[in-house]
Amino acid sequence: MGDSMSRLTLALAALIWALAWPVASWAEPVHGIAMHGRPALPAAFTHFPYTNPDAPKGGTLRQAITGSFDNLNPFIIKGRRVWQLGSLVFESLMARSYAEPFSLYGLIAEKVEMPDDRSSITFHLNRKARFADGRPVTAADVVFSWRTLRDEGRLNHRSYYKKVKKVETPDDYTVRFILDGKDRELPLILGLMPVLPKHVYEKTEFNRTTLSPPVGSGPYAVVEVKAGQKLVLQRRKDWWAADLPSRRGLYNFDRIALDYYRDNQAAFEAFKKGEADVRYESDATRWATAYDFPAVKSGEVIRETAPTGLPKPLSAFVFNTRRAIFADRTVREALQYTFDFEWANANLFHKLYARTHGYFDGSELSSVGRPASDVEREILKAAGAKLEERFVKGAWRSPVSDGSGLDRRNLRTALRLLAQAGWRLAGGKLMKDGRPFAFELLIAAPEHEKLALIWQRALKRIGIAMTIRLVDSAQFTRRLLSYDYDMVPYTWYNSLSPGNEQMFYWGSQGRTREGTRNYMGVADPAIDKVIGEIVAARERGRFVAAVRALDRLLMSGFYVLPLYHAPGQWVAYRKTIKRPATFSLYGFMTEPLWHAP
Repeated sequence: MGDSMSRLTLALAALIWALAWPVASWAEPVHGIAMHGRPALPAAFTHFPYTNPDAPKGGTLRQAITGSFDNLNPFIIKGRRVWQLGSLVFESLMARSYAEPFSLYGLIAEKVEMPDDRSSITFHLNRKARFADGRPVTAADVVFSWRTLRDEGRLNHRSYYKKVKKVETPDDYTVRFILDGKDRELPLILGLMPVLPKHVYEKTEFNRTTLSPPVGSGPYAVVEVKAGQKLVLQRRKDWWAADLPSRRGLYNFDRIALDYYRDNQAAFEAFKKGEADVRYESDATRWATAYDFPAVKSGEVIRETAPTGLPKPLSAFVFNTRRAIFADRTVREALQYTFDFEWANANLFHKLYARTHGYFDGSELSSVGRPASDVEREILKAAGAKLEERFVKGAWRSPVSDGSGLDRRNLRTALRLLAQAGWRLAGGKLMKDGRPFAFELLIAAPEHEKLALIWQRALKRIGIAMTIRLVDSAQFTRRLLSYDYDMVPYTWYNSLSPGNEQMFYWGSQGRTREGTRNYMGVADPAIDKVIGEIVAARERGRFVAAVRALDRLLMSGFYVLPLYHAPGQWVAYRKTIKRPATFSLYGFMTEPLWHAP
């Protein structure tokens, strides 16, 4: 009897422990969290793998930036912001590792608690954390930041932070966010929330543009401002986080100088003349032909193609479906056949590019060439999606031409589809209901003009009149944010852990709500539901299936004309600039660089 009771007691205890372990393990304070599974680095990690923990400090990093600025608050929609300030002057609760799909480690919050159901997240603040003015970072600053960004911040912040049900502050260094558990990415998004000093920003009109130097807890402070032209930052010698494992080997320059130029060519000329230290190149022709100046030949400038582990960027001509001319899906499909990538790649780009087909090319998240799995089909069915078989099977590809620049077969296909949409050729013009097929392509970069002129010639062959309008970056940004265009070029960058930002990119609210990145005006309830599946996925397999389902839906809508992508990241830098031996998933990053002593 005694032995039986003992065995029963032990068995019950073991069962209770086994059932409770996942929740208890997640609900205890830990050093890091991950979107799926556990973070890769142990609690005793010393630095991120793409940094050099022994990198010397000193020197100046000079960067040539395209565009202008009139606002030093990076967290509001108004004005032309300096986005770099978000990480150079300010800090988030936790630090993201760019060697993993989505993992966060201690920064302002040294420990974190997150139950398995993700119904809350608790941040334990590092008591050493200080703002640049010496004041400690407390729970009151975190709550103020959450409330301010929820009510007055950029649209993505507003949409994320309003999902919080309640905030608790058990003490001055503990903050607990109560959630509903439906959005499993939300705890990590809160971990990336920037923390603002309450005592500074409660005295300001936060949602107003300003050129006053911002105050944060980050590694740099703004020391020089020339509106629209130049910004200089100085590394803080009293930066509290310099020796944290998540910051070790980062932010090594004493000064960072951001010089602004009217366009990309002017920025390149500045680099060529030695006025900038690092350049990320986006133009294949320039990469192939213009990097032959003396500093390159002498070895003073180093050129590299850095590998990345991310989905390839989606660069595209974007159809604004809010405009009647592009409201018809068949019209948008027809125009896919008018762009001759093969000719452009051979004659303009030295065959350096590969054609883009979908939204997550080059990663496990892509649906291209992959038939939908049973899980995908179930997700699509539950979302009410109606997909053609070519997309279910992963068979759709961007059309291939004969490379002539005027592929008659593809142009005939385009005309056939346009006829289905009611457009007919009459007197050399494509007409419908007495009006011609005419639209404007809005661009801000001269390099887009060259490509646009080639496409314009092909469109003219089938009676379509495309006007190319080149404007300055300020006007382009204003019109982009207010959706005031027929078509624009744009590039979306996706990670290996897409989540809530996908609603900001493709969610139905963005069709009418200005300031999102839903530049094409997508409004599809099925897409909204699939994005919901992405953020609710508990394990990696279902998450991948949901992202592939999203890829199929977006491709099937023909919302963009996909262009091309580079095989890697083209970068050139002075030989006095040094980098770690290991690249991150994001390729060549400026944060781990240092100046040769």
